[in-house]
Amino acid sequence: MSVHNLKQARKRKAKMDATKQADANRVAHGLSLAQRNVAKTTRDRQTKALNNHILDKS
Repeated sequence: MSVHNLKQARKRKAKMDATKQADANRVAHGLSLAQRNVAKTTRDRQTKALNNHILDKS
């Protein structure tokens, strides 16, 4: 094994480790801001539609 291949192997391993850490962080920290905004808009729209169909108890 040459030094050149060893450097490539180290870089490849470091990149894989960084990818694994990034995946773990994505799971730990949840959704992106855009995804949260879409979810909130959808939830608000569904709540409004549901509230429009509720009969008053008068």
